[in-house]
Amino acid sequence: MTQDRNEPVRDERRLLTRRTVLTTGGAVPVLTVAASVLGATEASAATANINPSASRQTIRGFGGMAHAAWIGDLTAAQRDTAFGAGEGKLGFSLLRIPVGENQSDWGRDLATAKRAVELGATVFASPWNPPASMIETFTRGSQTNAKRLRYSSYGAYAQHLNDFTTYMRNNGVNLYGISVQNEPDYAADWTWWTSAEIVRFLRENAGVIGTRVIAPESFQYVKSMSDPILNDPTALANVDIIGAHLYGTSYANFPYPLFKQKGAGKELWMTEVYYPNSSDSGDLWPQALDVAEHIHHAMVDAEFQTYVWWTIRRSYGPMREDGQISKRGAMMAHFARFVRPGYVRIDATANPATNVFVSAYRGGNTVVIVAVNKNTSAVSQQFTLANTTASGSVANWLTDGSRNVAPQGALTMSNGSLTVTLPARSAMTFVANLTDTSSPSPSISVSPSVSTSPSSGGGGGARVAYTMSTWNTGFTASITITNTGTSTINGWTLGFTLPSGQSITSGWNATFSPASGQVSARNVNYNGTLAPGASVDIGFQATHTGNTAEPAAFTLNGIPCTVV
Repeated sequence: MTQDRNEPVRDERRLLTRRTVLTTGGAVPVLTVAASVLGATEASAATANINPSASRQTIRGFGGMAHAAWIGDLTAAQRDTAFGAGEGKLGFSLLRIPVGENQSDWGRDLATAKRAVELGATVFASPWNPPASMIETFTRGSQTNAKRLRYSSYGAYAQHLNDFTTYMRNNGVNLYGISVQNEPDYAADWTWWTSAEIVRFLRENAGVIGTRVIAPESFQYVKSMSDPILNDPTALANVDIIGAHLYGTSYANFPYPLFKQKGAGKELWMTEVYYPNSSDSGDLWPQALDVAEHIHHAMVDAEFQTYVWWTIRRSYGPMREDGQISKRGAMMAHFARFVRPGYVRIDATANPATNVFVSAYRGGNTVVIVAVNKNTSAVSQQFTLANTTASGSVANWLTDGSRNVAPQGALTMSNGSLTVTLPARSAMTFVANLTDTSSPSPSISVSPSVSTSPSSGGGGGARVAYTMSTWNTGFTASITITNTGTSTINGWTLGFTLPSGQSITSGWNATFSPASGQVSARNVNYNGTLAPGASVDIGFQATHTGNTAEPAAFTLNGIPCTVV
């Protein structure tokens, strides 16, 4: 995506004309849906079977882009709305920023990136053009001034990407990854790359880049752009994330068998889209339900690990120009606020009834179900957890024509089964805490509001498992905290000391402070309660200066933990 910097509104509309047509290619037209949906009487759907033990892809997060040069920067309040995870927030855990052609522009998005990191988000970056000195023009069809990177500048361009990564790191933002090129196959206003050129750059130059490398970010998830990477072992070794955009991509083209065959150890990210168009308001209802369905297919059919919107604040985006969350934003929040980084998608009956879409996720003992009903009448939907006789209460949130991610009264699950009414034209998220008890069957309970004074309860004790994944200058740490005591913990703080030279840049499922030295990791609003035997998964990304040792000890609410 691009727009003219001097005339942003005019040029954005010019570029979006083609994209609007392409984007709707994968959608079911609204009038067609209205003609085929269920009538006014409540209908029953087939049971949605959910298997918490059948894991699919690990979710890295949901988010959007900040581009101060083209759209204007987010305000401080808008940053908190975008990346906060509580009520009235979008819950975004990913931020995409541009790589400026000129180093003098690199600070434009820094304030938003730093605040996103403070709120636990992960930041990655994409370039539109190399520095002008590295570009040559050529004739491409009717375009006589098409741009491409000179082959003699490939090494300098890799250093340019490295320099941007270093600049951001030195200013408190450790990029999770950096792309080779934004939309190399839709570059009328920026730099073209062929798939062969991308493969050559990956083979010969990308190995020196000091963070994860993303490619190819094809405009329409064109597999002929990414297949050559997967089929070249050397190029594949130097890329970490296969990135794609979904403009006009039909649902039939969402699956990627070759990635499943050859992409072991790599991540699969959807790094840009808006949907279903840019011409309508983000508050148009029930059209906004198309966004929820699109996310569903991106998670279930494509098995993407991320879902990233174009610019966060836009009339057609998740945040309106006045900073309020739109209906499209509410659809994203049904996933983003509750399906946190590190959660894993689990098997669920994806389409239990016409125009009903279900996906499910698990993070430790937390199970999240997102259900979308596009019918004009309510649907009675039963959810059944496989191989359990779970019982207890389940928290839930609703968006319909008059409400946005509104918390509802607790529901009751009995013997592993939960039956709910999905209101007409609605999206709902259900969150439960799947807790192993002394009996063979787990129980489910709502995560209640966090106590301001954490208590460990009687018979206290906790076990911590700490796992690191390191690279040359950084690492991620995954931490599982298990309540080994006999009483419920209401609110928790995990204490530990990071070894010298290590500094946290972002985290998930907890707030980490300070970034180095003696660190406290505090629960967030949805995981503050740990019943006896229950576990919670948290984690963080950090930099290091060569010391990759693990913390020597942990405490939970001041009580020493067993480390395994």
